[in-house]
Amino acid sequence: MSVENSPVRVGILGMGTVGQGTVRVLTRNAEEITRRVGRELRVVHAAVRNPERLQGLDFTGQVSADPWAVVRDPDVEVLVEVMGGTGLARELILAAIASGKHVVTANKALLAEHGNEIFAAAQAQGVMVAFEAAVAGAIPIIKAIREGLAGNRIHWLAGIINGTSNYILTQMFREGWSFAEALTKAQELGYAEADPALDVDGGDAAHKITLMASIAFGIPVDFAHCHVEGIRALQREDVVYAAELGYRIKLLGIARRRADGVELRVHPTLIPQDHLLAHVEGPFNAVLADSDAAGQSLYYGRGAGGDPTASAVVADLVDVARTMTADPSNRVPHLAFQADALSPLPLLPMAAVESAYYLRIQAENRAGVLAQVATILAEYQISIEALVQRERPGAASVPIVLLLHRCREGDLEQAIARIEALTVVTAPVLRLRVEALGEG
Repeated sequence: MSVENSPVRVGILGMGTVGQGTVRVLTRNAEEITRRVGRELRVVHAAVRNPERLQGLDFTGQVSADPWAVVRDPDVEVLVEVMGGTGLARELILAAIASGKHVVTANKALLAEHGNEIFAAAQAQGVMVAFEAAVAGAIPIIKAIREGLAGNRIHWLAGIINGTSNYILTQMFREGWSFAEALTKAQELGYAEADPALDVDGGDAAHKITLMASIAFGIPVDFAHCHVEGIRALQREDVVYAAELGYRIKLLGIARRRADGVELRVHPTLIPQDHLLAHVEGPFNAVLADSDAAGQSLYYGRGAGGDPTASAVVADLVDVARTMTADPSNRVPHLAFQADALSPLPLLPMAAVESAYYLRIQAENRAGVLAQVATILAEYQISIEALVQRERPGAASVPIVLLLHRCREGDLEQAIARIEALTVVTAPVLRLRVEALGEG
């Protein structure tokens, strides 16, 4: 059998939800995939700690408890890494690359933290590292940015790219639940892990937006300078106040190109309630891209789960199989731009970011408090666009909710520090950013 007609031999590290989904998709759609590729994609070796995970799967390949056995298997041409983690997974992938194997991975944390090293190693060896599944599950956002928008100068990206946080915020809005209640339900449904920190504290979304920013702007991967905030501090009343002001709260990953550098940030954000992103609910993801020729384009779908993420893994396997015999110089670059053409644009500190803002200030229920707050804001040339304040007779303290016009974050932080120092302010000020997500 010629190389052109022989099966592409695949090894898999990890047989959890995504690994099992990958085997199911390859089996279920084998004929269709072969017609697309021109060759069969065959899993010949899998690293599985718990063999029971193979029950119910049509799997006839070799099984090993040791992942190194798969990496060192000379029959494996393409390694699929869906085991997670950034320690052992990094060593295994680098070893696979060194031995000339192509790699497909769904490991966003690994690539966000060690991507530059891994992509450089792959470039030197002339192999591919494909990672569509690492960013937004079934949504082909990497291919869209890297290839579909290749003729564009991308201005900015804004994405709801963590399904757990989006489910929690949806339930807080739709059902009136507290953060704790919504998190508990998310864990019961399997949307959130027992330890939900990576999701609700913004780390997962930060890994993803870091990778997308590199592809969009042609910059090295730089997770260390991504600004990250999560949703733990949000209360049910913030969702209510935002709605009264005409907004929905979403955890957004934002990457924006400016003349002086790149903004790279993850945080809860107020967006207009009539915007398309405001209606992305539950565990779904969506990414909005703004570019010079295409304008705005929206990409929507399931951001996690076995089969949705497996869909992206298999799509990467198809891409790898199609180009295995091609000259490496003719392949699509890992980060969209040629490796020697990446530009180390500075990642801007949050103090340099300009935005409109939502403030919730808990203060003593007495006359003159708002005047003190307004005076401090005015000293930093920060103006108030809207105010929500409800009468609560007999209450010792009340929330004052302000919507501020666009200002520089560094100025607002100084103002907030002075506001929190007022004796009438009884708790830390909650500050959320407001994004119109319009042109520019």
